[in-house]
Amino acid sequence: MNLNVGLEVSSISIPSFFDGNNYSFWKTRMTIFLQSLDYQLWHIIVNGPRMPTRMVEGVVSLKPENEFNDNDFRMLQLNSKAKHVLFCVVGPNEFNRISSCDTAKEMWDLLEVTYEGTNQVKETKISILVHEYELFLIHDNESISDMFTRFTTIINSLKNLEKSHPNQELVGKILRCLPRSWTPKVTAIEEAKDLLTLPLEQLLGSLMTHETTMKNHEHVEVKKKKTIALSASKEEIESDKDGDVDMAHINSQFKKFLKRAKRLSKEIPPRRRIKQNGRAKLL
Repeated sequence: MNLNVGLEVSSISIPSFFDGNNYSFWKTRMTIFLQSLDYQLWHIIVNGPRMPTRMVEGVVSLKPENEFNDNDFRMLQLNSKAKHVLFCVVGPNEFNRISSCDTAKEMWDLLEVTYEGTNQVKETKISILVHEYELFLIHDNESISDMFTRFTTIINSLKNLEKSHPNQELVGKILRCLPRSWTPKVTAIEEAKDLLTLPLEQLLGSLMTHETTMKNHEHVEVKKKKTIALSASKEEIESDKDGDVDMAHINSQFKKFLKRAKRLSKEIPPRRRIKQNGRAKLL
């Protein structure tokens, strides 16, 4: 089995490699891989191998190897195969940690305790995740897709710690976390869909479609407002232009009036003052 250390391989025939990081992600992928490879193999990893035994005079003891039958050999071979698979998908540090284990179950359990902790540690992690779940809300300006990614991260982490929620509760939680502006859509979904059977993926698709419609409406409204503002601005500019034209006309007429008055003042002779009988008289 060729595995490139540290390289994420996408082939369905090669298990996911574990380098000590993101154990929950690796555990989920490895579980599915082992089940698809051989479900009996997965059963042995979870429950341990069934060791060949015999009963002599009411006492149960291990069979000697020369008494193994075909089924006994198959069970032992599955345990060795499971150990081989686990050895091939871990880095040097994890290999050293599990190399002394006799069964694949011991190897799997040791990795689980190392990266998930004891039952007490698990309970603490579950409490933290449950608290995040209960307070979960969509963030301001967060897309439906990003919100759903955060939500699935929480519920998948809980599921890996063997704490799961029924589908109806998850659907209801998503609908309750939406802002008030989504109330009409939430009401429509609750009235039209059976929340007991509505898949989360279908709910996500419906919410994303509505989100796209809302964004289109917002775009149209913004465009309308810009058009109205532009029209009002043009009217103000035209009004200012008309005012400028009127003022220019008044200035022109006033200048013409001044020129005419100046010309008339030159054409009219000055009045003379003469004295008659001791009185001044204007001519």
